[in-house]
Amino acid sequence: VLSAGGFPLEYNTLSLCPGQSLPNRNLLALEVESIICGVGGKEDPAPYAEPADAVVFICSCDKDIPALLMAAARINLPSIFVLGGAMLPGKFKGEDVVCCTDAQRLERDLRAGIITEEEWREFRECVFPCSGACGPMGTANTMQCMAEALGMALPGSACSPAILAETYRRAEESGRKVMELLKNDIRPRDIMTEESLENAIKVLMAIGGSTNAIIHLIAIAHELDIKLPLEKFDEISRKTPFLVDVKPNGRYPAVDFHRAGGVPALMKQMEPIINLDVLTVTGKTLKENLANVQVKNANIIRPLNQPFLHEGGIAILKGNLAPRGAVIKHSASIDRRLLHHKGPAVVFNSPEEAYRHLLREDIEITEDHVLILRYQGPKAACMPETGALPIPTVLAKRGVKDIVRITDGRMSGTQFGTIVLHVSPEAYVGGPLAAVENGDTVELDLTRRLLEVKLTDKQIKERLERWTPPEPRYNYKRGPHALWFNFCTQADEGCIYPFM
Repeated sequence: VLSAGGFPLEYNTLSLCPGQSLPNRNLLALEVESIICGVGGKEDPAPYAEPADAVVFICSCDKDIPALLMAAARINLPSIFVLGGAMLPGKFKGEDVVCCTDAQRLERDLRAGIITEEEWREFRECVFPCSGACGPMGTANTMQCMAEALGMALPGSACSPAILAETYRRAEESGRKVMELLKNDIRPRDIMTEESLENAIKVLMAIGGSTNAIIHLIAIAHELDIKLPLEKFDEISRKTPFLVDVKPNGRYPAVDFHRAGGVPALMKQMEPIINLDVLTVTGKTLKENLANVQVKNANIIRPLNQPFLHEGGIAILKGNLAPRGAVIKHSASIDRRLLHHKGPAVVFNSPEEAYRHLLREDIEITEDHVLILRYQGPKAACMPETGALPIPTVLAKRGVKDIVRITDGRMSGTQFGTIVLHVSPEAYVGGPLAAVENGDTVELDLTRRLLEVKLTDKQIKERLERWTPPEPRYNYKRGPHALWFNFCTQADEGCIYPFM
């Protein structure tokens, strides 16, 4: 910024709590707005608390990127995003390993007796080798890809190795570029349009990114005064192939996606199906940015006519268990037979109850059972990432690696398995998930986009009439979290505050 004639002032923001990260996402967006105090756009200039003319947003992780994109949309000052990049993989037994994804796999192997405690300790000591976003295509790296696909970060920013010089060079270039955006009066709402949001969703489907990105993109669209219904994601997914071989869906760490060409190379492959006329922070259109881009490794970033899957990595399900929708990242399913499955329900009302049961070695359970974890939604528990329940130990010891799991909560973008998430409306507000009992037959059918319990509407209604909600996990009477419980919307609406 200094080298381009600007005068930078640095501000810090709150640190996000993983257990209550969605409330903190909304709070962070409000905090940034209060720092800059921008409430207007070009025709309605804001009364700024500080004399800011432009903003450089520096962020890396799951919730700070969407929070700052929400703030940028609302403040609408010339802005650019500097992304912190990705962590390098560790090495375990000669294999590239990344936190969370490989931890989930090896923790299951530990319980199954496949690896020893000493090997587990060795893995844990090598899996966090440096700074940066978690190594797979989790929520952090997914949201970096979303910021770039929206046009708000320089090409090649997402998933860049955090500790390498190229990431620092790109940060310096961003400082100069924001001064050009200011000079040319190019603002976030000029860049983040309905067309660029659709491009971002297509990239999300092509990378098989984190399901959390759906909640965040809906929230960002709300800040842009753009309606983005859940159905739009499925409409795009059916027309967008899954193209990227990166963990947790595939074999490679996120930095290898970057080395293969990253988001620019992926969007180059996708040129026939994306909008190329959208503006970006380079001051150029996407078409101009992609003019000389080449794919460096077609094994990691496939062409459109050679996809890993012919549809996007994420699908939207509906049915009498999820009248307003649920989300599944089927590209991360280990046993794809489970994507067309019927089985008896095993119902849990808290993660603690689920873990106590599933880690025992004397339970009667088969791979046909469907695990349901409810009361994890926005109103019940701030929608934590508890949905990826462990494979029951008795099944892990028999070599079972996947089982159907359903929740009204979320899961980490680094996790994998046949897991249905974000069931809306959530059980706590009387959604049908609250009516399910142990032994009820539940059906998942990806092809028909169906999530259903084999009960009649009358049976569900009668059960819900007898049902009473449990005590909420948190009981805030005042402060920012009381704001959340009083005003937050459901997952299919982005978990926003309607007044934001």
